[in-house]
Amino acid sequence: MTKGTVARRKRTARQGVPFASVCALATALPGVEEAMSWGTPGLKLKGRFLARLKEDGDSLVLRIGFETRDRLMKASPEVFYITDHYAGYPSVLVRLSAVRKSALQKLLREAWSEVAAELPLGEPRRPRRASRK
Repeated sequence: MTKGTVARRKRTARQGVPFASVCALATALPGVEEAMSWGTPGLKLKGRFLARLKEDGDSLVLRIGFETRDRLMKASPEVFYITDHYAGYPSVLVRLSAVRKSALQKLLREAWSEVAAELPLGEPRRPRRASRK
């Protein structure tokens, strides 16, 4: 086995996030709860859509702005994509089998911020930073 093969295997091993981990990351943000959305497990912030597992079981529908979506799809089309159905919605599809946990965590925070900005005053506006132990 060559050095490059070992590096490739290690890189691949770190990719992929099960939906249970998505839920753990998202519910660590203030106000996020697990809920059903269009017949699949999902995540909502104070009743507003944040994300859901797509019917294929490998894709996450994530609420994100159009500019961010376009940037993500251009930079990593193997991870981020849309179907015709989602073209008019501020969402991106994330291949959970291909995404890195750190990238998904960052995107969940961004999605949280966008949804929180739409909430009435008095609702949480900024995710708490996890305490470092």
